[in-house]
Amino acid sequence: MEEKIWYTTDFIREAVKEDIASGKCTEIRTRFPPEPNGWLHIGHAKAIAVDFTVAAQFNGTCNLRFDDTNPEKEDMSYVEAIKRDVKWLGYDWEDREYFASDYYEYLYDLAIKLIKKGKAYVDDLNDQEMREYRGTAVPDKNNITHTPPGKNSPWRDRSIEENLDLFARMRAGEFADGSKTLRAKIDMTHPNLVMRDPVMYRIRREPHYRTGNEWCIYPMYDFQHPLSDAKEGITHSLCSLEYEIHRPLYDWFITEAEVYPSRQIEFARLNITHTVLSKRWLLQLVRDGHVSGWDDPRMPTIAGLRRRGYTPESIRDFLGRISVSKTDSMVDIQLLEHCLREDLNKRALRAMAVLNPVKLVIENFDESEPVALEAVNNPEDESAGTRTIYFGRELYIERDDFMEVPPPKYHRLYPGSKVRLRYGYIITCTGCVKNEAGDVVEVRCTYEPETKGGNPANGEKIKGTIHWLFADTAVPARVHLYDHLFAPERPMEVEPGKTFLDNLNPSSLTVLDHAFVEPCLSEAEPGQYWQFERTGYFTADPDSTADLPVFNRTVSLRDTWARMEKNKTKS
Repeated sequence: MEEKIWYTTDFIREAVKEDIASGKCTEIRTRFPPEPNGWLHIGHAKAIAVDFTVAAQFNGTCNLRFDDTNPEKEDMSYVEAIKRDVKWLGYDWEDREYFASDYYEYLYDLAIKLIKKGKAYVDDLNDQEMREYRGTAVPDKNNITHTPPGKNSPWRDRSIEENLDLFARMRAGEFADGSKTLRAKIDMTHPNLVMRDPVMYRIRREPHYRTGNEWCIYPMYDFQHPLSDAKEGITHSLCSLEYEIHRPLYDWFITEAEVYPSRQIEFARLNITHTVLSKRWLLQLVRDGHVSGWDDPRMPTIAGLRRRGYTPESIRDFLGRISVSKTDSMVDIQLLEHCLREDLNKRALRAMAVLNPVKLVIENFDESEPVALEAVNNPEDESAGTRTIYFGRELYIERDDFMEVPPPKYHRLYPGSKVRLRYGYIITCTGCVKNEAGDVVEVRCTYEPETKGGNPANGEKIKGTIHWLFADTAVPARVHLYDHLFAPERPMEVEPGKTFLDNLNPSSLTVLDHAFVEPCLSEAEPGQYWQFERTGYFTADPDSTADLPVFNRTVSLRDTWARMEKNKTKS
């Protein structure tokens, strides 16, 4: 499909054009650099789109690089999940796949270079002491934040020779974990706390998922990231706004290491209502069992959205509509759902499913064989063709489609009313049968044989149309109805003493164990898109079996966003 080019709003596009015009770069190179310590979420989808699209707009390339320098949290399973998600979103990095862990020797050599230049030193302060020496931002009585100067470490003035020796011994494993670090020598009075002698290396005797026990010192993110960009000749390091405060350090390492001058440009991260977009909090949801896993269909992960039935096209369309800016904002999740409905309306095959069934008996149907009827597979796509469904004496309808005493403007079944059966006949309700508890167990109707296809005789106006299933061919199914995982629009805004977990929606999942679907859905494959008529869009879950298909509701048919936009236009 032809895709809107939007991702580089003027402030990014113009910056790239300036760098080309000045001769700073000729071929544009970007990168998407995930840390393999969790699964990607829709916030990462925005970053992926920006990184790959900027490169494409300037006929450049985009690398996929795994910033895997934290052995305690990283795993190859995360690498594979990330690659799967990026490909599913529609992006390809071809042979441009890299790992920061492949650069360990290169990074070590650059650390040696900085020590020799007098720009790095081995420190013996522990984490707590280091924080005390660095200092913290302090608000005054007018709530204006000040950053009092920090103070130098007692070991800051070690000689170059001593630092080289200690750093080599750190690598050799002579010192205990946490006993020493390698720090950049910048300025302990700098107003930006990030610039106050940041740590470059720490000792960790932790096996790495790729390098094993080869290393016991590991580079910190702020050190390896700009130098990995330089190693790959990345012209523009595009990242979220939270890294803006780190940009001076990014530039400092590039300048002092005397490597390729990559340029960092920040943009606002994605925030969506009713959603948490942080791997840290999503991991907690998984570990604490609040969801079934990273791919739980309620999760905002790419895998969760895919399992729920989202399309990559709808996600890219959504990202296209919100654009990119330098200012954080909150996007209504209803816009994402609107983009999904628009896409699924064009591609989803139609079928009928009854989620809360009650039997309907056609009293005057005396045929020995069921009647074959023709149903349209997708009114938006003529090439999708038609399918055959069957009509007989006993049907299933939705329990909500019958009421003994209906409210005003109720156009479905009640004693004496007429409705149209989708693709079927006009029927008239004659009454119902109840059990001893007073529950309706059977609705009774008659049908008009001359109205096959749902066309009323003599031009009679029929206001109501309901869906149904022929009981003899209906297939039992389980259906999952999903709602927002978090009830409030802003889940991270909590009262004192509470956490974001207190904002979990207890009704985010409803399981219907007694639904029925058309026979054509009995072997539906996960990843196929379906519209259950009058109900919503659904997809088969990977947990489906031949004996019991399971369907996830992707999104309902009701489009609140479209209605709100229409009302805005009218006003």
